[in-house]
Amino acid sequence: MEKQNRDFKGITENELKGYRDSYAENALSRAMTNALSKTEITDAAFCSKGRPPFVFSVEIPTMGVTNQEKSGRCWIFSALNVLREQAAKKCGLEEFELSQNYVAFWDKFEKVNYFLESMLALADRPLTDRLVTYLLDGGVEDGGQWDMLVGVAEKYGVVPKSAMEETFQSSNTSKMNALLNTKLRQYACALRQAAADGKDTVSLKNEMLAETYRFLCMCFGEPPRTFDFEYSDKDKKYHSDSGLTPLEFYRKYIGLNLKEDYISIINSPTEDKPFYQTYTVDYLGNVAEADPVHYLNLPMEEMEALIIRQLKDGELVWFGSDVGPMGERNLGLWSGECFDFNGTFGIDFSMPKKDRLDFRDSAMNHAMVITGVNLDDEGRPTRWKIENSWSDEHGKKGYYMMSASWFDAFVYQAVINKKYLSDAQKEALGKEYIHLDPWDPMGTLA
Repeated sequence: MEKQNRDFKGITENELKGYRDSYAENALSRAMTNALSKTEITDAAFCSKGRPPFVFSVEIPTMGVTNQEKSGRCWIFSALNVLREQAAKKCGLEEFELSQNYVAFWDKFEKVNYFLESMLALADRPLTDRLVTYLLDGGVEDGGQWDMLVGVAEKYGVVPKSAMEETFQSSNTSKMNALLNTKLRQYACALRQAAADGKDTVSLKNEMLAETYRFLCMCFGEPPRTFDFEYSDKDKKYHSDSGLTPLEFYRKYIGLNLKEDYISIINSPTEDKPFYQTYTVDYLGNVAEADPVHYLNLPMEEMEALIIRQLKDGELVWFGSDVGPMGERNLGLWSGECFDFNGTFGIDFSMPKKDRLDFRDSAMNHAMVITGVNLDDEGRPTRWKIENSWSDEHGKKGYYMMSASWFDAFVYQAVINKKYLSDAQKEALGKEYIHLDPWDPMGTLA
């Protein structure tokens, strides 16, 4: 077989000598070689002068932070942290949590059905097809998107944490996910074979879902169909609401119309995604009959203006970002001003936001809640207050801060009440969705 790399150019000995000489002649490189032999890179590059004060001109009081433990359920935790504030206000609660485990159970179960339906839809494609291999590689993950949370809540409702507590597996999902995805690939093999042989795939899929339900119940516990909501308010007065279904609780104590009143906006300044256009991602979802994942793409200055309007109105903002770069976890800080990687190495690591997206250097990987912002005299944001779900051991009891420049560079998504949109933005919502490939950066899961 002819070699595919026949035209590749190798590194010559003369070129290698030049690289060695360049390193030997660079005093910074030699000094940093010694320093980094016993120092974490982020510690070596940290600049204390880049740490702003933890105060904000617009700030919404919220309850204590939650802890997603060793799971990728940040999108669930952050969304329920927004929703719990509604129930707490109605009931006069000082501390309250909704069951993240309940939502995670139904998300997993619906994702399995979505995966099996996808395998049936693609059963006539070869296993080497890019879409088939992408879906098989990914399987079912912990992560999700805002519209996937809405799909679960609208179908199954939500419950207080007391109605379905965490289990070890819900808080430590790695091994469970590995077993589940092995099973899904086994299912995919059987479904493809049944489809090829003209056999009954409907009954076969139902058997698979029954087995999945049993597996998830063993890992998460079985979700309640009814429960009693008992609580004492801030005045120590006892209340009890008996025999509630999860949907009844959702409608009575949350009372938000997430499906109709809220829209997920993104900032993707890439040439393939014009602003003021709506987008959806193919083969991305959980509840098959729910509205598809969809977004409105806006310039960052408009996204920030909408977020600020919502915060000023006392309403929290769910958002997604790439928390990998420029972060100091112990301080609870994301800020490019706090790290000088260019100076540490004498190498320029900067890339425009559009290039980081196009060349796969960055994508949304974590969802949190914006609870405040500091504005300068001209009303421009200088830093943002963030409610995280990584326990209260870091930052300010689990609350973090993002600098304005970091926010612009690494925030990709936010959920906004449609009432804050301008007429032009509302008009853009009516446009037909442009379909994105499942592997598009805007299709990544928080």
